[in-house]
Amino acid sequence: MRFTQYINEAKIKKIGIIGYSAQKFDIDKAKQKIKEGLEYFDANINDELVSGYTDIGIPSISYRIAKKMKMKTIGIACSKAKEYKLFPVDKEIIVGDEWGDESDKFLSYITHLIKVGGGEQSKKEYKLFKGPKKEYKI
Repeated sequence: MRFTQYINEAKIKKIGIIGYSAQKFDIDKAKQKIKEGLEYFDANINDELVSGYTDIGIPSISYRIAKKMKMKTIGIACSKAKEYKLFPVDKEIIVGDEWGDESDKFLSYITHLIKVGGGEQSKKEYKLFKGPKKEYKI
């Protein structure tokens, strides 16, 4: 790998977004907070948006915003996610069979993290992540 290629790859932000999936929440407020978070991290066409692969809740909204921004989309989830409607991501990563089995892979894959609401798994992942992060209550 050439040095310049390494430098260019290092500049790609892999922005993880976690939050509510099945719970009810204010969709318009969630969209606003996701956009604010992406602006906060100066997300652009060269970056990746990484979430839970399902086409519901915060992941679904996040993926749609990312596609409008022409960002690459990555879905990281356990095999149970395949029991739900999935967002047509650019790359899927399946880890384990139970919800939460994918957390370590998700946290090691991303470089930045945005949390919009969320349940216990979101709280745990947010607490464990050591990089730049932003939390929004909705």
